[in-house]
Amino acid sequence: MNFTMPRRALLGAGLATFAAPRLASAQGSLAGRTITLVVPSPAGGGTDFSARLVADSFGRALGATMVVENRPGGNDVVGLQSVLRAPADGTTLLCGYCATMTARPAIGGLGDIVPTRDFQAVGQITDTPQLFVTHPTVPATTLQEFIALAKRRPGEMTYASAGIGSMHHMGTEYLKHRAGIDLLHVPYRGTGETIRDLIAGRIQFYMNSPPPLTPLVRDGKLRALCVSSDVRHPGLPDVPSAAEQGMPNLGLNVWFAVFAPRGVPAPVVRLLSEKLNQVLADQAIRDRAFAAGALVSPSSPEALSDRVVRETESWTRIARMAGISVS
Repeated sequence: MNFTMPRRALLGAGLATFAAPRLASAQGSLAGRTITLVVPSPAGGGTDFSARLVADSFGRALGATMVVENRPGGNDVVGLQSVLRAPADGTTLLCGYCATMTARPAIGGLGDIVPTRDFQAVGQITDTPQLFVTHPTVPATTLQEFIALAKRRPGEMTYASAGIGSMHHMGTEYLKHRAGIDLLHVPYRGTGETIRDLIAGRIQFYMNSPPPLTPLVRDGKLRALCVSSDVRHPGLPDVPSAAEQGMPNLGLNVWFAVFAPRGVPAPVVRLLSEKLNQVLADQAIRDRAFAAGALVSPSSPEALSDRVVRETESWTRIARMAGISVS
């Protein structure tokens, strides 16, 4: 009996045969090399956590050595510029924070850097609701109580951010708009500095991804009000969702992802994506993220690229509505 392979299957087989040597060649171009994963913010924050979560295993999967390099400054611009100035061969990558890649460009906060033009998506690492916290001396144990307190004290209570255009800034401004409250914005240069003042009671309110905050909540140094999603975070089952607190559809998830500079060959980007997703399938990595309050969420380059475009458009609308700009 004769079987005829469908034309589409023949084409797919041909493409697979063609792609395999290209991926092998890409692997060879990185094997034995040192790959720098740039974190454009100080140590101790969510971007730093995400980069260090995957760096060792990611490097091994590529047959390379991966090092994390913190390059803070200029609301992340210093780190982004360092990646764009490096050779476009896959040996210098960016661990990108959602606000850096979508919110800051929406308000003109990255100068002449345009993430959708200047970077190529490799893949997402985590995608997690934000945790809303206060200092324990704030007389509010729920988001509703905090909003009521802020309405009684307009402009008196403070909230912290890691700079203009960060998710802490844009997200809290959006919350202010939704809740009809007035909080005083106190920008910092990084998460570590922010948390020190929050613990000391100099700041009343803060929102961020759970990893840097969860241990402090467990130790009683901070009080959790809610998570920003419509459902509870599986790793924080005792913390209510924003929807339970009368704030549905906030859409303030924080994600971190790997990006390559423009010009890196497509086979190298595809190889990086495949190896990153391979690392993220490791249960030990997923457990480590979960223990810190982060949720591993791999993606294809195409899905991540689409998300960057979509969220940049969304933040542009929110910034106009809330009157947020870098000026």
